[in-house]
Amino acid sequence: MSNVTGAAVTAGSRAVLFTLASAQFLMTLDSSVMNVSIATVAEDLDTTVTGIQTAITLYTLVMASLMITGGKVGQLLGTKRAFAIGCVIYGVGSSTTALAPNLTVLLIGWSFLEGVGAALIMPAIVSLVATNFARAERPRAYGLVAAAGAIAVAAGPLIGGMLTTYASWRWVFAGEVLIVLGILLLTKRMTDAPADPSARLDLVGTVISALGLGLVVFGILRAGAWGFLIPKEGAPSWLGVSPVLWLVIAGGLVLRAFLGWERRRQQEGRSALIDPAILDNGVLRGGLTSFFFQYLLQAGLFFSVPLFLSVALGLSAVETGVRILPLSLTLLLAAVGIPKLFPNASPRRVVRVGFAALFAGNVSLLVSLEVGVGPEVVTWPMLLAGLGVGALASQLGSVTVSAVPDEQSPEVGGLQNTVTNLGASIGTALAGAVLISALTSSFLTGIQNNPDVPDSLSSTAAVELAGGIPFVPDDELEDALADAGVPDSTSAAIIEENTASRLDGLRAALSVLALISLVALFFARRVPTRQPGAEPTVSSGA
Repeated sequence: MSNVTGAAVTAGSRAVLFTLASAQFLMTLDSSVMNVSIATVAEDLDTTVTGIQTAITLYTLVMASLMITGGKVGQLLGTKRAFAIGCVIYGVGSSTTALAPNLTVLLIGWSFLEGVGAALIMPAIVSLVATNFARAERPRAYGLVAAAGAIAVAAGPLIGGMLTTYASWRWVFAGEVLIVLGILLLTKRMTDAPADPSARLDLVGTVISALGLGLVVFGILRAGAWGFLIPKEGAPSWLGVSPVLWLVIAGGLVLRAFLGWERRRQQEGRSALIDPAILDNGVLRGGLTSFFFQYLLQAGLFFSVPLFLSVALGLSAVETGVRILPLSLTLLLAAVGIPKLFPNASPRRVVRVGFAALFAGNVSLLVSLEVGVGPEVVTWPMLLAGLGVGALASQLGSVTVSAVPDEQSPEVGGLQNTVTNLGASIGTALAGAVLISALTSSFLTGIQNNPDVPDSLSSTAAVELAGGIPFVPDDELEDALADAGVPDSTSAAIIEENTASRLDGLRAALSVLALISLVALFFARRVPTRQPGAEPTVSSGA
């Protein structure tokens, strides 16, 4: 009888894990798909690349701004119901996007409806793992769920490239509708965290938190176009500084006011979106900080490597996706294998091994980038980076949720996903800003010192390109130079300098990511040394 019951529990746990991992995969997939399909989608909808980039930005803004509120809704309605409602909203958004005839409908379907759905689903995933798995089982469960999301980032370019090339980008979103339907059918197997009848939605807090997070995320997302501190050529300037800085500062001040508002509500005995005292928990802060660094490094790497493969080496979206897939292999092995083979391993040690592996992956790629190298150069760095991300995924979700009572897991889910969205946004923006800055500096220095480039041309370039040089393939640059009437000998010299400068830009971005990996190692000291399911005083009974 006990064997049958155990088998049933195991089968049920596997179904729950598969459902939550599928949802996490879905939440991450379409952003990575859209990034490789921007030009095709713009042409299909008779709009511009800027329009599609706006849709991507708004999707991130909506999702990130409502994460804390999404966690609270789980407490109001019950986590399982919030998850299901989020899936329905997301599915409606996906179907709307798949059928979108123009940019306006795409903005409604993808940027708004899918963003709202994701804000309900992602905090609920964190809470449902806590509800359906004992503390000792959570590292493996969170590892698999987080691995599904990271694999979606790696597989997105491959899936998007194949469908865009051989069918249509619309099939991605049509497929998402089918996945959502499957997830909804499986949700009945989940154990629910019951709703809190005393909870109320703090509407003022919702507006303040959404405004603060929106300002911070929007500022970071615009850093590539406007510059972090120094305004780029043609970008707006507020008191001589890029608006990005002012937006982030304003967002930080609004978020500080939000925490003050929440404290006041608690002191008055009223329901709050989050308990500000939760942030005094050192273990939770350590887990959230490590999550921030993980997603920053992950996003920076996923920004830099595809650029190298697709632009510098000229690989197609499908070929680029194939070259990134080794990361998925070691990521999954680490996320599943570490909790299984080393169930009592120190979370702090595993997290530090993860950041060290990310450091090694960045450095190994950094030293391998030379003119003339082929795509195979990314294989070992991707394997190392996958090992690092998988190690982090196997521990951090369990660390954050197990740091507080289970009834606060929806709040932790909202905070965790807010932090990861901020980390991913900063990682992409930072890698892009460093890359373009180093590329511009290297290119302008190169043509000024190249005897085949006339002084008049290098001087003109120094003025016109000081705001930043785009990361473009050699063939595009060659066509532009030909259209401008530049002589062949001068054009060849400029293209040669551009090729070398692109690699300088990539090396600079990877160097910054490697340095951040080392900083993350230091901050990992707040991660606990004991697994959440282990007790300090356990008698063997033998």
